[in-house]
Amino acid sequence: MTRFALLLPLLLALPAVAQDGPPLTVEQFESYVTGKTLSYADQNGVWGTEQYLKDRRVVWAFTKDICQYGIYYAQDDQICFVYDDDPTPQCWTFWQGEEGLEALFSGDSATHLSEVKQSAEPLGCPGPDVGV
Repeated sequence: MTRFALLLPLLLALPAVAQDGPPLTVEQFESYVTGKTLSYADQNGVWGTEQYLKDRRVVWAFTKDICQYGIYYAQDDQICFVYDDDPTPQCWTFWQGEEGLEALFSGDSATHLSEVKQSAEPLGCPGPDVGV
């Protein structure tokens, strides 16, 4: 049996991700997101929220987690994010879907996220040591 024959059932089981258009350039992405706070979801629900500031700075929080501060930049057709607490680039391909941004992670998982909410309000970031 060939490797392809062994992998075919696994490939068929993966969810199909159809891009509605070409990947966004970093300039197109920056124009769309700057000054906004976007929430993203996968098939299981809301995954997290990111606030996009000037100069390609961001504030990210997984749902019910503390905020992480970082930046984004272009790398080929991808947009990569680096956060203060983790120097490992997190690279994504973004494109404009029918109802907002769509994103596909380029790491070791095929995480596909969709924009589900957009706001002009800043991301609420309580500190990790808030309390009495």
